[in-house]
Parts: sequence; structure tokens; C-alpha cells
Amino acid sequence: MPSASRLRKTIAFTDNRMRLHVSHLTTYQYDKPVHYALQQVRLTPKSQESQKVVTWNLTVEGGRKQLEFEDQHHNRVTLISLEEDQSAISIRCTGEVETTKQNGISGQRHGYAPLWYFKRSTALTKPGPQTHALVKSLGSDARDDVTRLHALSSLVANTVPYKKGETGPNTTAEDALRAGYGVCQDHAHIFITAARLLGLPTRYVSGYLMMSTPVEQDASHSWAEAWIENIGWTGFDVSNGISPDEHYVRVATGLDYRDAAPISGIRMGDAQESMTVAVHVEQ
Repeated sequence: MPSASRLRKTIAFTDNRMRLHVSHLTTYQYDKPVHYALQQVRLTPKSQESQKVVTWNLTVEGGRKQLEFEDQHHNRVTLISLEEDQSAISIRCTGEVETTKQNGISGQRHGYAPLWYFKRSTALTKPGPQTHALVKSLGSDARDDVTRLHALSSLVANTVPYKKGETGPNTTAEDALRAGYGVCQDHAHIFITAARLLGLPTRYVSGYLMMSTPVEQDASHSWAEAWIENIGWTGFDVSNGISPDEHYVRVATGLDYRDAAPISGIRMGDAQESMTVAVHVEQ
């Protein structure tokens, strides 16, 4: 799933607490009936320090819920199968979440995995010459990790300007740096790869962001979190140049996009697939 449009300077800063209403509809269409398909869905947020889930409902048309569980990152996962010989399936989420401004700090808890696990590279976050050069250009003048990470966020945004259509779900951090353009998914991957080179545990976050005016978004949003000693997990939205606040809803985390993807799955057969997404987030 591609990342949401660039949102810099569109966020309305008002109160320190909000109640956000989220509506997220994903529809898959196939050019012929599909005999079997299984979707792994991470679209259910959980209550934590920065947010409280008031209501949340996930419904399916053209398929059925098979199982719900928590994965290794403490994400709520729903397995959904396509009804036999269907040519379309729709997955809709609606709910309300109370959010609180915490300057990007999501808390001390870090799920089941130890912190060293979040220093691992993955296929999407494997460092190479481009990332090493980026980290080298960052310098070593920062007094502390917070200052260094904000400087890294600015450097990534300036090095890889936001541009849609240049990258995709399988684009690596190195690929995006080489291309010189990307979206919020690429920004998060580059930040994560560079921060791990600096020796910091870092993870990918998928979720939602409310913009200043009601507008239909064509994807959910993504950003990165780094573990900072004596502070905990702290968010950095490179695409917008801020740390997530009360306008954000956290849904899933992982080592990279693939761990936290809103929807991923498999299907049998040679049917051609098309996907449409409509996301609304409003107060």
C-alpha cells in the first residue's frame, strides 16, 4: 500500500487532546473469480499512553474473519479469507480514538521483543553506500540523541524530497536515496536505516493523521520511532518535520513496512488485482 500524500503545513494545531473519528475502506477487485485468498490485516489500534480507543469496528464484505491474534510486535492482527469464487472484497474500519499530545513520546513499553532486536536490518532497511554517506554527512556535533535524531529527520527530508509515483512498497531505503525522491514510507525506512547505523533501536509505525481540512486520503500514514534512553519510544514524522502529536493515531509497529503493513496477503490463481483505498480522519 502506498504512503499518504505529503501533509507538511496542513496540520491544525489547537488543543492538546482530541477525539478523532477514522473511516478506512479498502476494496480489492479481481478480473475473474478467485478460488482462495487470505489477507493479514493490521488495522485495529490499541489503547496506550498517547491514545485511548473509544470504539472500533472492522467489517468485511465478500469475505469472512477467520482468526484474531497479537503478533510479535504486539499488533492486533485479523486474518480474513475471501469467499470462494468471489471477484471483490471490501474491508472497512470505523472508530473513534481519544488522543493526547505527548511530543512524540509513545511510552516505555516495547512489546515482546528486546531492544537489540530493533537494531536489526531487514531487506527494506539494509544499509549501503547511500545510507553510510548520509550518516557521515550528519556529522557528530549533536549534544544528545534527541538533537541528533531531529537533525537526521531534517537531513532525510532535504535529501529525499516528497514525490509520489517514484517508489513502491518494495522500494528499499538505499533505492529511495539513490532515486532522490520518495513518500512517507521511504522517509521512515531511510530514517530507520540511518538511526540503526548510529546504534539506536528504531522501528516503523503505521497509522493515521488528521489534516487541517477534511479530505479523502488514498492511504494511511507512516513514520518512525527511535528508543531514546530515559525517554522511551519517540516518534519522528520525517515527511512533516515534526514529532507525532494529538493529530496522530498509532496502529501497528515493526522493523519495517512489511511488519506493520495495514493489509498484506496471498491468493491463488492468475486473476489480476486492483485496489482502492479511501481514508477519512476528522475531529
